[in-house]
Amino acid sequence: MIKFKNYYEILGVTPDSSNAEIKSAYRRLARKYHPDVNPNTAEMFKDITEAYTTLINPEKRKQYNILNGFFETPKTKTTSQKAEQEYKEKTTTPPNREQNIKSSFEKKKDYSEKVFSDTINGIFKEFTKKEQKQQKQPKPEPKNGADITVDITVGIAEALKGTSRTVNVLHTELCPKCKGRKFINGAKCSDCKGTGEKSEYRKITVKIPAKIKNGSKLRLKGEGNHGQNGGKNGDLYINVKIEGNSKVKYDGLNILYNVPITPFEAVLGGDIEVKTLEGNIKLKLPKHTQSGQKFRLSGMGVTQKNKSGDIIITVHIEIPQSLSDDEIKLYEKLKKLSSHNIRENLLND
Repeated sequence: MIKFKNYYEILGVTPDSSNAEIKSAYRRLARKYHPDVNPNTAEMFKDITEAYTTLINPEKRKQYNILNGFFETPKTKTTSQKAEQEYKEKTTTPPNREQNIKSSFEKKKDYSEKVFSDTINGIFKEFTKKEQKQQKQPKPEPKNGADITVDITVGIAEALKGTSRTVNVLHTELCPKCKGRKFINGAKCSDCKGTGEKSEYRKITVKIPAKIKNGSKLRLKGEGNHGQNGGKNGDLYINVKIEGNSKVKYDGLNILYNVPITPFEAVLGGDIEVKTLEGNIKLKLPKHTQSGQKFRLSGMGVTQKNKSGDIIITVHIEIPQSLSDDEIKLYEKLKKLSSHNIRENLLND
């Protein structure tokens, strides 16, 4: 059952109050109970506004009065009107007076029934028009959620063998309490603070496949921000960066390798095998290779947007930490045979 609200009592006016008096009462109450002034009176301010909107409109006020039994107090008659009325009452014979009263009562009854009928029909027509208008209004178009991009870093060994990472992703979606409307009962939504949205972090585990390349982008479908009005969720994109070490580094699309070689490989030359992220490759060393000498393998670096970098290998001569007795004897023999002074021109240009 709908609870009756006495709009006159809410505004502190009477059924015969003028529009000016109603406006004055509303302004006085609005200054006192507006939610911006007193956040705890939102529901009361809603009733005040509802009462004012109804009573300030002549048609709505008329319908409200009839439906709820309110009638304006008749205005006081002038002296001449009173005298005329008394004369008619004295000169009218009782039968005619009775007939006049009966006729007047029937006219008032017919008028009240007509007004009531017109009011009901008016309310019905207004409701029908409003309903038709709402039906004609197009439904809001679906809006897909925004994509989210996150960067992660893995080591060389992890890139070769594969690994996993747990990322903390900030998701934004419509506030579940106000559904994006920002206000509830005339006051800001307490959950989203009037933004209409709510953001929260969510942990997602991402699997990194083996032999992934630096700069690769992984896509997790539907893990982005939520869509609106039936729209699809956005996607989560993971940008993978491989962190280099002392032997492997990245320079744009180029991959830099620092490769050790033995003294006899440097002197005699020949093919050596080099392990890379793309697999083992063979590098042909010329005779008398110097430490610090660079070798470029074109097009074997990182590929992005139809562009490929190079692999650049820098070799340096490295003495093994442990040598056998035979190896030491060979070095001693080489020392005796060698007649070169490689430091002879140390201070010369």
